Amino acid sequence: MSSYPFVTLDVFTDTRFGGNPLAVFTDARGLSDQDMQALAAEMNLSETTFILPPQDLANTARVRIFNRTAEMPFAGHPSIGTGWVLSQAGRGDELRLEVPAGIVAVSATAQGATIAAPRPLALGEPLPIDITAACAGLTPADIVTTAHGPIEASVGVAFVFAEVSPEALPRAAPDLAAFRRAAADYPHFGDRLSLHLYAHDGDGRLRARMFAPNSGTVEDPATGSANATLAALLLSLSTADAGAWDIIQGVEMGRPSRLHATARRGAEGITATVGGGCIPVLRGEASL
Repeated sequence: MSSYPFVTLDVFTDTRFGGNPLAVFTDARGLSDQDMQALAAEMNLSETTFILPPQDLANTARVRIFNRTAEMPFAGHPSIGTGWVLSQAGRGDELRLEVPAGIVAVSATAQGATIAAPRPLALGEPLPIDITAACAGLTPADIVTTAHGPIEASVGVAFVFAEVSPEALPRAAPDLAAFRRAAADYPHFGDRLSLHLYAHDGDGRLRARMFAPNSGTVEDPATGSANATLAALLLSLSTADAGAWDIIQGVEMGRPSRLHATARRGAEGITATVGGGCIPVLRGEASL
């Protein structure tokens, strides 16, 4: 029997038991794919990460990210939290993490970290307004289409984005049956159909919620990859060269989270960053 150390931390907060919790296995050598998936399911968090030696020695580490049911190509709060854990362990303040979607650059401080998403903005398929509203437990009239309709977008992992009215956001509630019907009727989105709702809350401020019940996350307290994508999407709808947004998520779950996302136009397209605070919580080991 072997032991595998892990730590947990709360990401996108400066207050313990706020933000989005994350488990990080700090030395995953010897764990199989099945072991990692089983441990992620046992942790029962939005994601769990596993640190391995880098394939390219120019990078800091290889990181595998699992949600409760599957491996993720990229995710925001796991990349931020894992980079911060590595930095706290003496691996430096500027890190490069190998994830399936590419290289995630991390800039860490004593209080938290900021990541650069591994890919420029890519737009995908629209999702009909009535289907989007049903998944969110809302009516089509609650969906705001002034800037865009519900649309898939990604900077490393895909979400469907829908703007809703500020009054509708707090009463949204994921409808599992509607999500399952949507996944069956629109197989392009697959079982991991993830819906990111947002509402404007003043100049440069947004409120957000994210539902992905088909993959085990009924609601996520803070979704870094989605909010980085949202920043890129919003910039794409303007003529500006760059933009920045402060985003609040997790309020309805009792885990308020604060994220800062930026986007910038460049030769490779629209790229994005997202960052926030990190607070350590638990330390332990798993025996397998």
